[in-house]
Amino acid sequence: MRQRGYCEDGLVARVAIELENCSYTYDGRVRALREVSCAIEAGSWVALVGQNGSGKSTLAKLCNGLLRPQQGRVRINGVDIRHRPVGSVAREVGYLFQNPDHQIFAPTVREEIAFGLRNLGFPSPEREQRLWSALEAFDLTAYADHPPAVLGFGLRRQVTVASLFAWGPPILILDEATQGLDWERSERLLDRLRERQDAGHTILFITHDMRLVAERASRVMVLHQGKLLAEGPVREILARPDLLARASVSPPPVTHLSQLLRPWGMKGESLTVEDFYCEYSALLAEREGV
Repeated sequence: MRQRGYCEDGLVARVAIELENCSYTYDGRVRALREVSCAIEAGSWVALVGQNGSGKSTLAKLCNGLLRPQQGRVRINGVDIRHRPVGSVAREVGYLFQNPDHQIFAPTVREEIAFGLRNLGFPSPEREQRLWSALEAFDLTAYADHPPAVLGFGLRRQVTVASLFAWGPPILILDEATQGLDWERSERLLDRLRERQDAGHTILFITHDMRLVAERASRVMVLHQGKLLAEGPVREILARPDLLARASVSPPPVTHLSQLLRPWGMKGESLTVEDFYCEYSALLAEREGV
């Protein structure tokens, strides 16, 4: 049983999620995952990227018990989950579906958010406190008594996110969480996730938004045709255009621009506009002898 790994600074870190040679095939024909092994350390923010059909959602569902590997093992905090009920795993691993309609079922927003709290046995006073904190955090107070099914897509997405945040599992797996959200609401969600990470929660974030990967994640896993092509620090992975092209993934425009300027002295590792500005300004100053 492996419960420890090593951070980039050499310190010992606890592994929150571990997959060991995991494979999964749908209906005996569609091979979604092929002997994937990886370890996600506790407290990290890992982005899972790859084109549609690469196996991202399948991997995520293995991590919370919705699917069971047909080969290999999944461990959560060092414990093999193969024989654990989904409800038991859900106490440790919260999962946000890509489509909010796959999660919403209650007659009101209030009851939707309260369901998980009640199901997990939170006492009434704490349940109410968590419910209203989640409603306020995601600007849903005015919709508390509305049927969530009649709300717009962005609001339905916020309802499902608020439901997850209300009971606060130590591991959060989110599939395209910012899809359907405007910039302001997307940034607010990402800031809330950063707060959870700072408090020690582990985040596995599936996304096609490479700008988000560059600005928010600490590590990235690249999937292609069910195989794990690479895993490592974001700056290191995004600096490999050959790898990304193989997975049909494009780096953020600012990263791509910095790579095009490598012949003129840029390192090709800029993740943000600020990164690019600082390196380019330093390069100009050096050439001008300032």
